[in-house]
Amino acid sequence: MEPSTSCPAAAPLVKRPFHVLVGVTGSVAALKLPLLVSRLLDIPGLEVAVVTTERAKHFYSPQDIPVTLYSDADEWEMWKCRSDPVLHIDLRRWADLMLVAPLDANTLGKVASGICDNLLTCVIRAWDCRKPLLFCPAMNTVMWEHPITAQQVGQLKAFGYVEIPCVAKKLVCGDQGLGAMAEVGTIVDKVKEVLFWHGDSQES
Repeated sequence: MEPSTSCPAAAPLVKRPFHVLVGVTGSVAALKLPLLVSRLLDIPGLEVAVVTTERAKHFYSPQDIPVTLYSDADEWEMWKCRSDPVLHIDLRRWADLMLVAPLDANTLGKVASGICDNLLTCVIRAWDCRKPLLFCPAMNTVMWEHPITAQQVGQLKAFGYVEIPCVAKKLVCGDQGLGAMAEVGTIVDKVKEVLFWHGDSQES
């Protein structure tokens, strides 16, 4: 997969795949990334790529991700001089939809504040808000209940981003309550819903 805009004249009668860019951050819920990508790939007509933070890599094996996986090193290795591509811009152009799952407390705070200090947050900061961005919060229950979390989630929704709410369960740390990432099936269903809406709007 190359994160670049294809030439419209290349195949004017062929409907290109719908591009989904998955962002993954350093929450324990990143363990579910292989399953999430696999379930997304089951949707016909979808191409998927992943942007990971460095901390998220702690929770999954890259060998279990059957799509192109981008991280901070790729951004800096790709750009050597002014004519070289800027990866976070190319990925934003490539993607039709962005899904951040999980979105941990740290990255939530960064996005709400406009901080862009890694590849993932740079893509989000450069995102075209006319295209859908879905986010799935995931954090410890006490972190979720902190007053600033509601403010930050509200800020993302004010940007036009769509929350896929967290759920209550016994967390890996042993605490019980809200904060767990939505189930993979729920997330995939939401992506399908957006795809259905997108298809209708394209035809109208």
